[in-house]
Amino acid sequence: MPQLMPDAGPQRVIAASNFVYTVGSGLYLTAGVLYFTQAVHLPTGQVGLGLGIAGVVSLASGIAVGHLADKHGARGVYATTLLVQALATAGFVLADSFWPFVVVVGVATGAKAAGLAARSPLIRHYGGDRPQEFRAYLRAVTNVGISLGAALAGWAVQVGSLPAYQLLIIGNAIAFAASAAILVILPPVTPGPTVSGPRWIALRDRPYLLITALDGLMAVQFKVLTVAVPLWLVAATTAPHWLVSGTMVLNTVIVIVFQVRASRDIDSPAAGGSAYRRAGVAFLAACSLISLSAGRPAWAAAALLMTAVVIHTLGELWHSAAGFEVSFALAPAHATGQYLGVFGLGAGLAEALGPGLLISLCITWGRPGWYVVGALFAVTGLTAPLAVRWAQRHQHARQATFAAEQQAPAA
Repeated sequence: MPQLMPDAGPQRVIAASNFVYTVGSGLYLTAGVLYFTQAVHLPTGQVGLGLGIAGVVSLASGIAVGHLADKHGARGVYATTLLVQALATAGFVLADSFWPFVVVVGVATGAKAAGLAARSPLIRHYGGDRPQEFRAYLRAVTNVGISLGAALAGWAVQVGSLPAYQLLIIGNAIAFAASAAILVILPPVTPGPTVSGPRWIALRDRPYLLITALDGLMAVQFKVLTVAVPLWLVAATTAPHWLVSGTMVLNTVIVIVFQVRASRDIDSPAAGGSAYRRAGVAFLAACSLISLSAGRPAWAAAALLMTAVVIHTLGELWHSAAGFEVSFALAPAHATGQYLGVFGLGAGLAEALGPGLLISLCITWGRPGWYVVGALFAVTGLTAPLAVRWAQRHQHARQATFAAEQQAPAA
């Protein structure tokens, strides 16, 4: 299991801020939707529509704010996104109808996407020789924080009253504000020198955009265990319903213990491409096992599902590590925030469209849908190494052009 906090220094500050933030995220992820449906009494359909609108609207915020972080300093921009998220989250207690709900959730979701992009230059600057490995470490810490937040949120769900849910929301907002306050002691990152050329270079980098799209397709896998498996387990298998929690606990523990270890050997874009390929195969195997759990005795269904979760989580480790590697390694240092903002588009689309896709294929269609989803992951994984090689050739050509311009005598 990774050390909860690194040695003293900027990495410890970033990790501490991330830990406090993710405890708050765990509160909301566990009971946020229940707050709006059970306490505020918004119709489930309206909540789903509002979350979808917020997800789509937030997609562009990562690119724009990431660019601001590159140009004006990442620490201040990142802290601002956390404060905006804290204020928007506190506004949940005032959202008693559909459109106020859409506004506050849209602002909170946009600030979250923007914060992930704005934090990227900090990770690159303070992440040492291997910022990708530090990013993997932060993901392990994230799972610890979310687990603690989820445990605390269980109290509000059990009580079920409006004051209990409102207390949870206020606690979430306080955690986000505290996360921003911790960043005050982080040394600021001086923006790099201005580089001539188009402003939005990430949107012109076609190989990077292709990798973003492929990573986004594979990112649908994050919804397999949180959306498709619980619905499938309850509706199509005889496995005990408490296994829904069991699958999530197993997944979280594996990520906490092994994410950093899995990332250490993925130390180049080529290794990242290979990791994508292995992840695709693992997801295909896991989806196949999940499909086979229908119509089995309870013990057999449970065994198949838990085995599938282990294999799926192994693929998740490879997929996450591959994304950390290629997204950083193929991004120019002076435009890290902008590039990572673009890279976040893939995950944002998966967040918005993944649940509907999985429900249509795996739950509505049934067993054949699981094979289709698994095949989609496998084909995506097989395509990724080709896209990574194209991106590397493009990066080398861009670096050669930049070097030639620097050496050319002034007119």
